[in-house]
Amino acid sequence: MSRIQAAFERLKREGKPAFIPYVMAGDPDLSTTRQIVLALARGGADLVELGVPFSDPLADGPVIQRAAARALESGTTIAGIFRLVRDLRRETQVPIVLMTYYNPVLQHGLARTVRDARRSGVDGFIIPDLTPEEAGPWREALRGTGIDFICLAAPTTPAERLKTLGRVSSGFLYYVSLTGVTGAKLAAESELRKQVGRVRRAVSLPVAVGFGIKSPAQAAQVGAFADGVIVGSALVSRIESAGRKKAAASAGRMAGAIARALAG
Repeated sequence: MSRIQAAFERLKREGKPAFIPYVMAGDPDLSTTRQIVLALARGGADLVELGVPFSDPLADGPVIQRAAARALESGTTIAGIFRLVRDLRRETQVPIVLMTYYNPVLQHGLARTVRDARRSGVDGFIIPDLTPEEAGPWREALRGTGIDFICLAAPTTPAERLKTLGRVSSGFLYYVSLTGVTGAKLAAESELRKQVGRVRRAVSLPVAVGFGIKSPAQAAQVGAFADGVIVGSALVSRIESAGRKKAAASAGRMAGAIARALAG
């Protein structure tokens, strides 16, 4: 059982959804990211998503695009992120998922990426632009490592496609709550609840919902029917506003507020 799977099993026994904050690695620099991740873990994060900055994103809205630009300007690379995770493992065992586009993985090399991920303590990958049909070499590289490959589904994903994603994914399935980019408005609760139910009927994995969740109240609303709640743009915006010196403390306070809301 992977560390991600173990976290969801524990939370299921406790009757709580997973709180999964997202931050961009290297925004504003990797040293500050380290402080932010530790603050998120102390604040109650059950898993942490670390974004790998990329110059040509497909799914990211303006807030995360700006964060990626700042991270690239600070010299952040996927190799540097692996070193960051290795350092973090000396202080926290919170599951860490890298959210990256496929190009950085290809440039780093599939085998090398998996080797470095194992050595550093990365628990999973989300690759938005890697479809199941094209994921064969990547899945083969991950085989037997205990590192999860987490796929995404959307409101437009048909039932048969959901079943395919459920077979390919491990750890959890990332359900994108809307047809748009990160930071957009959250879908209506009734429709989102209906869509999550549809996904659950097609897959056996935990279902975590992301895109558009901006506040503790919204997180609690979604957490009432989802297995996990992902908060990204709102947290990245908070880090942007706080500045380097106050970023970790500000992120930690927001994480604490969301974790308390999810705990009821």
